[in-house]
Amino acid sequence: MAGGVSFPLSHTLKAALALVDVRVLDHLIVTRGEVLSMAERGLM
Repeated sequence: MAGGVSFPLSHTLKAALALVDVRVLDHLIVTRGEVLSMAERGLM
């Protein structure tokens, strides 16, 4: 995955859910060859 990639939808969703006291702990991106944990990469 390219460095410096932004995930605006994930951040918008996290902010919206925080308004109703729902915490997003991670966002997983699953492809045929890889699983990316945004939390593990410090992107959350």
